[in-house]
Amino acid sequence: MIAFLLVGVLIALISFLLIAVTLRYLKQKAVLDHPNERSSHSTPVPRGGGLPVVAIVLIAWIYPFDTQLLAITFSWTSTAPICVAFALLAAISWADDLKSLSPKFRLTIQALAIAIGIAALPHEVSLFNNAVPAWLEKAFLFFGWLWFVNLFNFMDGIDGISGVETLGICMGLLLLSSLHELPAAMPWHALTVAAAMVGFLWWNRPPARIFLGDVGSVSIGFILGWLLLELALAGYWASALILPSYYVCDATYTLVRRALRGEKVWQAHREHFYQKAVQAGRTHGAVSGSIGIANVVLIALSVSATAYPVVSLAGACIVVLVLIGWMRS
Repeated sequence: MIAFLLVGVLIALISFLLIAVTLRYLKQKAVLDHPNERSSHSTPVPRGGGLPVVAIVLIAWIYPFDTQLLAITFSWTSTAPICVAFALLAAISWADDLKSLSPKFRLTIQALAIAIGIAALPHEVSLFNNAVPAWLEKAFLFFGWLWFVNLFNFMDGIDGISGVETLGICMGLLLLSSLHELPAAMPWHALTVAAAMVGFLWWNRPPARIFLGDVGSVSIGFILGWLLLELALAGYWASALILPSYYVCDATYTLVRRALRGEKVWQAHREHFYQKAVQAGRTHGAVSGSIGIANVVLIALSVSATAYPVVSLAGACIVVLVLIGWMRS
């Protein structure tokens, strides 16, 4: 366990250093996010900080650390489909950061990456215990994952928010892995994502000196979606819903409301609850910090959900409603 945690600290340090180098590169190449009427920042900020995060996670998943052998191993066979899809999505998202691509093209690549991930799922595992046709279940998982990738991207709108959310989800996965029988690679995968984001969060804390960019928010959303899907397929579906519940509720409510008004949901806006909290005068740090505090409670509820799923889901709803109420007050 000590070796496992020390490797996590090392990954966070590597992430921190690589992002410092990336920050200089992005400034030199003027890869900047310029403020507009929909932004939550007032000065140009380099975007693309997700590049080293994605690179670290990709390498760590292909070359995992074996805590028993205390050595780096090679694990391409089991991770190949997800790593290929992850790399594809990151490459296209980085291109989008450099030169805006059409929404249809981005969505097509996201759908392709998720289709690769769905195809890699074990055929004998069923979320609904074979109560529905296999094609219907695959379609449900496909669109749910596609939605999660996009909502994670949509929610990345203030300093520190996505780092805090990623840490909350990954810490929950690590805790659940220590208490229950989950896929063997789950602890390592969750640790590497969390550690890489810790290194990023140092530079993204308010006032942010760098943003994830689409290369980070889309790619991390994809990989978190995969981990939550693994958790759900292991039988802990309620826990998989609880861990990202604030992000899911805020994004879904806001974008469904905009769709009903006939607005283009893929366009940037300032109608999420966290954005309204900032507009009302709350600082980025206060809003991201409140999400972090809520996530601690959600992690506890995700653990209790393994025994009491319905009650825990109800508790998660209360936590999210209280958080949103605070943001609107």
